[in-house]
Amino acid sequence: MLKYLLKRFFWMIPLIIGISLISFFIMHLAPGDITTSEASFNPKASEESRQKLRELYSLDKPVIVQYGLWVKRMATLDFGTSFASHQRPVFWETKDKDGNITLGMIQEALPITLLINVLSLILIIAVALPLGVISALKQNQLADRGITLFVFIGFAIPGFWLALILMYWTGVQHAWLPISGLESMGHEHLTWFYRTIDTLKHLVLPVFISGLTGLAGISLFVRNGMLEVLHQDYITTARAKGLKENRVIYGHALRNALLPLITIFGLSIPGLIGGSVIAESIFAIPGMGKLFYDAVLMRDFPVIMGILTIGSVLTLIGNLLADLSYAWADPRVRRGVMQ
Repeated sequence: MLKYLLKRFFWMIPLIIGISLISFFIMHLAPGDITTSEASFNPKASEESRQKLRELYSLDKPVIVQYGLWVKRMATLDFGTSFASHQRPVFWETKDKDGNITLGMIQEALPITLLINVLSLILIIAVALPLGVISALKQNQLADRGITLFVFIGFAIPGFWLALILMYWTGVQHAWLPISGLESMGHEHLTWFYRTIDTLKHLVLPVFISGLTGLAGISLFVRNGMLEVLHQDYITTARAKGLKENRVIYGHALRNALLPLITIFGLSIPGLIGGSVIAESIFAIPGMGKLFYDAVLMRDFPVIMGILTIGSVLTLIGNLLADLSYAWADPRVRRGVMQ
């Protein structure tokens, strides 16, 4: 197993370099740069000032030279500074000569996105697993048809449209839930308990919107996996031995039906960082999704590359964790990995 881990780890290095190289060149194929967005805010900006801006950000150099400079900084885990006027560090906090600390953009946005997407993942698991099991056990019955209808509605409804409808219904029409940000006015003056309640109320809609599509997909995977497993010989044998039905369903069938989901959950790790662009943009939440969206609009290359690099690393780590989890759950895979 250790040999397998080391082999996979060293293979990640050229993969990350290749992904970053392709991402960097594709990003520079897009028309315009930071000077284009700067000029749009200041129509009187001269070509000379725009050229000086390009020289300041090394955008006047060939793309391969720009990539070399970026890799040189990356060797020290330095993602650079944003092209935006605030000039904040992209990844982690920095301290100036006066001792003032400036938080990194990703450092500030990352905990927010993690919180939203971890809560979404918990919602998906808590709801999708029972729905999938019930749908499989009640195949072709009313409960199965109702759950299947719910699944297809979850797939079909556009997230942005549902978010706007829920914002109007729960926030504008009935004032049940807040519809923007993570804090209400005067949040800092509340006690710890009421600050927590306020934050949770702000999280209800974003978490629901982020989890709806995943909930529909996972429940469908569980249903199909359970239907396949329930017809296996060992399930018939377990019932013939007189095991209780709950033991057969949850101790044998569900455990084996969940094996394909390990890969899906492993690949969902990058989503925990990438976040939901739709939910964070619509609800004005300063997470990774909104940060990436704003960076693309501004042609803020250091921020874009920082987020893409983190997403690539997490994708590879997710694949590795999925393989290891699969080997842990299935002895046949574990024997193949250790050979």
